[in-house]
Amino acid sequence: MRRIYPEVQLFDVKFSQPPNPEMGELSSSVSFQLASKIRANPVDIASRIVEESTIPSDGLVSRVEALNGYINFYVNIGSFFRLVLETAAENKDYGFLKTKTSEKIIVEHTSANPIRPLHIGTARNSILGDTLARMLKRRGHAVEVHFYVDDMGRQVAMATYGWRLLNKPEPPSEPEKWFGDIYASVNILKEVRRLKRELEEASDTGDYVRVREINAELSKYAKAAQELTERNKEVFNAIAEAMENDPDPDASIQKLNMEYERQEPTAKKDVRTLANHCVHGFERILKKLDIKFDRWDYEGDLVWSGAVDEAMDALRKTPYTFYEEGALVLDCEAVAKDMGLKEKWGINPSYEIPRLVLIRSDGTTLYTPRDIAYSLKKFERVDRVINVIGNEQSLAQLQLKIALAAMGKIDLADRQTHFAYEFVRLPDVKMSGRLGRYVTLEEVMDKSILLAYEEVSKRTPELTEEKKKEIAKIVGYGALKFTLLNIDPIKVVIFDWNRALNFEINSAPFIQYSYARACNILKRAEKMPEPDYNLLASGSERSLVMMIAQFPEIFENASESLKPSDISTFTNILADKFNSFYASQPVIKAEPSSLAGARLMLVKAIKVVLKNSLEILGIEAPERM
Repeated sequence: MRRIYPEVQLFDVKFSQPPNPEMGELSSSVSFQLASKIRANPVDIASRIVEESTIPSDGLVSRVEALNGYINFYVNIGSFFRLVLETAAENKDYGFLKTKTSEKIIVEHTSANPIRPLHIGTARNSILGDTLARMLKRRGHAVEVHFYVDDMGRQVAMATYGWRLLNKPEPPSEPEKWFGDIYASVNILKEVRRLKRELEEASDTGDYVRVREINAELSKYAKAAQELTERNKEVFNAIAEAMENDPDPDASIQKLNMEYERQEPTAKKDVRTLANHCVHGFERILKKLDIKFDRWDYEGDLVWSGAVDEAMDALRKTPYTFYEEGALVLDCEAVAKDMGLKEKWGINPSYEIPRLVLIRSDGTTLYTPRDIAYSLKKFERVDRVINVIGNEQSLAQLQLKIALAAMGKIDLADRQTHFAYEFVRLPDVKMSGRLGRYVTLEEVMDKSILLAYEEVSKRTPELTEEKKKEIAKIVGYGALKFTLLNIDPIKVVIFDWNRALNFEINSAPFIQYSYARACNILKRAEKMPEPDYNLLASGSERSLVMMIAQFPEIFENASESLKPSDISTFTNILADKFNSFYASQPVIKAEPSSLAGARLMLVKAIKVVLKNSLEILGIEAPERM
């Protein structure tokens, strides 16, 4: 191109795969890129480039053709297929392209409140965060995985208040579930007391519309109380009895909350003890899914270190904060307007960004201001931060970045990413932690194993009981992870057991089964004949080789754009194409033997790519199913 158009400054040439295999294996739109620069017809440009191109006879490209302005490249099957298949088959790390600019990155994920067990909704956060960390590590970045323990705030104080009412007994083997029941019990009993008081007032004033509304609310809480009593009668009744002696539970909870923030020794010990019990429960459950953390950062430690006060002092010195009814407030809209942040960050110009309350009138801080200090602490360690947080927190995450910009740290705001995701829903299940209604992550994991065990037993009854259970765990956990990764994070997941454990298509079991099939083929092959790659002439074989060749690019793009679903989609398509190929083409018994050798190398390369793809997704690849 430089020889033909020396006056044009070099630029990145775009390539893609043609829609039809008859158009070659690779296509370039460089003619259209050039057309705007030299004011010429892209069809003429393409023809000229092809005419003046020299193709080495022993290279990877056999010929080049111009078609409708595109330049299509046809590979030399023998040399290209050899390069792709032998590179993939002999390199266990095939596909993991390393970045030229390695960064230190924190991925913060899960960060569930330590007041209840992890549930199926939390699982999406954990699994997405874990996969992002895996991708970035394989890309060559130095990644730290953090869990932010939100041990401050009214919810933790409420759970600790309930535990105190029980005289702080040692929790059972699954403490996070037990404390979840305590939290829900306190909330239900407190709300029932409030509603009864309001019902009496409404009845006295003759407000019968309000009476009906309150009775409906009371019915909801009565049902929740019944469910909780059936699950943990001892806890619920003991808390109910103890709360009768407290004239104002809300005031007691608020007092405990403030005492903890001010490091009052007894409050500090009690709240931290409860939080640690729940954190250990989280760690135990997530470890089963091979999800681990490098650091557990406690919000309390952050506040007590003075980091939050320092951040608030810095914001006070900006022209964007003011006091309103005793509370310190940040004018986010003014910051965005003065610094051009809406245009810079792609925010709708007509959207008025709400103000952020930094410090309440009673002197206590809110979640987002504490998160500002936490962000500053994280950036003391790394170059880039990725927060895996639900989409409902988008405003808080935006306000956080605006606060950093107001402090003169817009570079940090630019290097902080909110990786948002939507909820997970189970059909016919409505979850509410306040009412003690949720499907715990551990329950979903156990059911996944059970259903996988039934399917494995049906398909391979000859396996030992121990082997069936081992495979069922691998398949069950894989099914759960893949289901939560395969859908774009900004879309709600409707969790469907039939789809999650489908051995036929678009699921982890299907991909794991395909990997096990590849392992079995290679295991049954007594020898590896000398391959002749020119014999891989069928459409299915060519398509598989091209997918294997594309894997490094797929991985690179998915890692750079933080799109785990691109990996899961690619892996499912590869597994589907592999199964179609195997169903229609002999491998070990292919004739001549050089064709069998080429097909065995194809299977070996597919095995490596499937394994590496599953590894990125945090899914184990069993050699037998």
